[in-house]
Amino acid sequence: MTAAPQSLAVWPVRRESEGLAARLADELGAALHRPWQEAGRQMDAFRAAFHTARAWVFIGAAGIATRFVSGLPHSKLTDPAVVVLDDAARFAVALLGGHEGGANALAYRVARLTGAVPVVTTATEAVKPLTLGIGCRRGVSEEQIAAAVAHTLGERSLTDVREVATVDLKADEAGLLAFCERHGLPLRIFAAADLEARPFVTRHSEWVQQSVGLSGVCEPCALLASPRGRLTVPKTALNGVTVAVVEDRGAAVFEEKL
Repeated sequence: MTAAPQSLAVWPVRRESEGLAARLADELGAALHRPWQEAGRQMDAFRAAFHTARAWVFIGAAGIATRFVSGLPHSKLTDPAVVVLDDAARFAVALLGGHEGGANALAYRVARLTGAVPVVTTATEAVKPLTLGIGCRRGVSEEQIAAAVAHTLGERSLTDVREVATVDLKADEAGLLAFCERHGLPLRIFAAADLEARPFVTRHSEWVQQSVGLSGVCEPCALLASPRGRLTVPKTALNGVTVAVVEDRGAAVFEEKL
């Protein structure tokens, strides 16, 4: 009987990336490979192991990952997902199996854990024009998040939302995580220091300044996540939750040309 594939696996190309790989594998509950401990070519070892996992986080250059994976994919419905993370943890790229394999969601998950920028290139995400920036008080419920989002969106639909963005201090907020998971929305996390350096706010908030040391959360998060977009709905507050909406008009123009 063939063993069932493990859920996740991490493959660092270089021994120097072992520390990063070990921390990531621990956070993800993934199997950690150390290919430098094995005899023979690393590419051959990866190709032999490829179908033993449902998803891979490949730590190394995208070019190397492409060569390792070349010829292995057979079907988007069954192939393992592959996310490529560079050694400096700057970018988490969904390389293979974006939708069906779950690479898009995994790229965002890896990005949240490492501070990397998630890179998703599938067309469905590209033509969703809206980004939501969300800030909230500690302990707000999923229902409070949902009500605030619906109030802020008005007649717009959640199906137009590409991603949600918030500050790292809210990365473990249970209500926010539950809301994003329920609606299949990727959650983008920004470091407080990055938001402090880019204080894009229409109205300074003394409460947020005192609480998290920032002049605002939802507006700068949305604007950083969608740098070519414009703020269409400024900070809107409801029952402990603030939401801002940025619309990427470039996505809409692209969709019209398809």
